[in-house]
Amino acid sequence: MKNPARIFLLLLFAIGLIGTILNGADLYVRLAYLSGMLLGAAWLWTFFSLRELRLTRQARSLRASVGDIFEENFDLYNDSRLPRLWVEVDNASSLPQASGSRLFTNVGGRQKRSYLARTWLTRRGVYRLGPTVLGSGDPFGLFAVKRSIPHADSLLVLPLILPIHDFPSPSGYLPGGKAIRRKSFEITPHAAGVREYIHGDPLKRIHWPTSARRNRLMVKEFEQDPQAEIWLFLDAEVNVHHELPALPQPVLNSWTFQRRPQLSLPPETIEYAVSITASLAHYFIEQRRAVGFVTEGPAYTVIPAERSERQEAKLLETLAFVRAAGHLPLVSLVDSIAPRIPYGSSVLLVTSSARQDILLAAETASRRGLSPVVILINPQTFGGHTTNEGLLQSLLARGVPVCPISNGDDLTETLSAFAAQNRNQEQPLWRKQLSSLSI
Repeated sequence: MKNPARIFLLLLFAIGLIGTILNGADLYVRLAYLSGMLLGAAWLWTFFSLRELRLTRQARSLRASVGDIFEENFDLYNDSRLPRLWVEVDNASSLPQASGSRLFTNVGGRQKRSYLARTWLTRRGVYRLGPTVLGSGDPFGLFAVKRSIPHADSLLVLPLILPIHDFPSPSGYLPGGKAIRRKSFEITPHAAGVREYIHGDPLKRIHWPTSARRNRLMVKEFEQDPQAEIWLFLDAEVNVHHELPALPQPVLNSWTFQRRPQLSLPPETIEYAVSITASLAHYFIEQRRAVGFVTEGPAYTVIPAERSERQEAKLLETLAFVRAAGHLPLVSLVDSIAPRIPYGSSVLLVTSSARQDILLAAETASRRGLSPVVILINPQTFGGHTTNEGLLQSLLARGVPVCPISNGDDLTETLSAFAAQNRNQEQPLWRKQLSSLSI
């Protein structure tokens, strides 16, 4: 950007210099001398203005969720004995609506300035924390200098988890009542007893009190878990997702953090699908159910079913990176994974497709003794040209439970109310088929 004041001084210096050479009058000499001295002093001031200045930034945590307040400490150090008239700190982080930019005046020698930056997290994903750009200049505004400090850390923002109070799921169709009296190599909630340690047993299965009493290593044995697994299938095929222009989220300052407005999801089918999947995973893991996950967006991902907080963290981290960039249709995902899912498990299909192959995916799951449930996001409410109302009616006609979702719906209320609606319906076709197969 051109600086009018600097151009004016350069013009005066040029006039004075030319006049001194051609005329030699005192006026031209003084004009050249004063303008040259002013330009030189301003340039030297600017040259040294960022010397021995350093800045550090430290986050309290590098993992957060959508809706959280991200806090970061900034410390500006002036290690020189000379004061700085003004220093600008520009936070060039890729984080949406990132705070942290400040303007400091009269930074004394050997002085430290600190502040806390707070940012309301509104989008999932991974964001670099930086670079940070320091800027300063001379008192007259003739010259400016900037120095970029590269970023060292990144922030992982997990998807928004909405509270779900109830959701339909099968209790399992395996025989045996509360526990299956067959030994399992996996750790389940049902302990069967202890046995002597064998080389290769994991150390976490050692039962130390019994080992101390018997003076030899003893490990715990477990019985098979009769509860059905929950498998979440997220349809991330690029052709089935749509979005509307997003309204800007309100920018919050430090005075309004205590009364934050309700966060709304961006009007994008993929964001609704990811948040629904994350919320269902959280709900079922809290219910002590084993949850698995399958998607292709853009990477083909299969996370085997487990029940633990570690499993939830793994699912949420994966969902933070999911994009609507897949090329495999949902029916292909179900075809490839369904043979590996235990009989009687529940398969939750989260999709915004309007194609009839979703019906084929549900039928494939039913034929393999699984319980399909479809969370169907209406693409027309997100700017799509077609609606999936016909697919919805076809699924209901075949007894497949369907939870319809539209743009702007209260997902907590819609998903929680779906369980009551499903209980009031006639026994679904897939449950009748499973019952007849069990007999």
